[in-house]
Amino acid sequence: MTNSMQAAGIVEDEPLFSNGFLARALVYLAIMASLTMALVFGGHWLGKRINLAGHTDSREVMTIDIGRDRLKFPANVIRFDTQRHNGAAERVDLYLAWPSMDGYSRDKSALFNDLSKSRSLIFLQVTQSIMSRDMSGRVEPIYSHYFKGAPEAYGNGLTLHHFAPEAGYQDDVLLTAGRKGDTDYAVRCILPDLAVGATAGDCQRDIFVGNDLSVLYRFSSDLLPQWREIDRAVSDFIGDRLSQPSGAHR
Repeated sequence: MTNSMQAAGIVEDEPLFSNGFLARALVYLAIMASLTMALVFGGHWLGKRINLAGHTDSREVMTIDIGRDRLKFPANVIRFDTQRHNGAAERVDLYLAWPSMDGYSRDKSALFNDLSKSRSLIFLQVTQSIMSRDMSGRVEPIYSHYFKGAPEAYGNGLTLHHFAPEAGYQDDVLLTAGRKGDTDYAVRCILPDLAVGATAGDCQRDIFVGNDLSVLYRFSSDLLPQWREIDRAVSDFIGDRLSQPSGAHR
């Protein structure tokens, strides 16, 4: 059994529905819920702090090694000045205007500085994968055991699932959608009561790209009708910037 499988709380040689599996899954969910709370909290204050991120309109290319993957990003898509350097890194944080998928520039400065417009940004965190399954891969073996109540049609091909309290996800819901020839799409969100309450980062999803990369991306629930286009664009954006692209897998 690999370390990544241990991190995911998945044990191949035990029955899927064993008490041990569910206990480990609950611990895993609790850890992920804590991370989610931090990310969601960050999403709520993100707009207020975004203009302090230290923007640059430089397009100088940074070559960054994360695990077994080498990536090349223009400096203006990298959120933090401390990450704009060549060499090895544990992670890199990016921000991109939607739908153009480009970084900060003077003519788009309002998107990056105006709180009312920041919901048109997508935020990415690229790290080496430590799990054997991305969010789509975790739906059946983990998340589905903690669904509460009947699923609800949400529109745009999405189905909404509520979590039981013991899952530890507070107000989160999971939205899923079937995809022909692929695992189900899955995204976790804290949906506002009113559309005006949406934030720049109230939905999050992680995917695998390259040899060994996990890409966690956050976006506004305002953009959920475009979930297909966003997921494809994020995967392509990272895949296209691999020095030796190995394709994406989800």
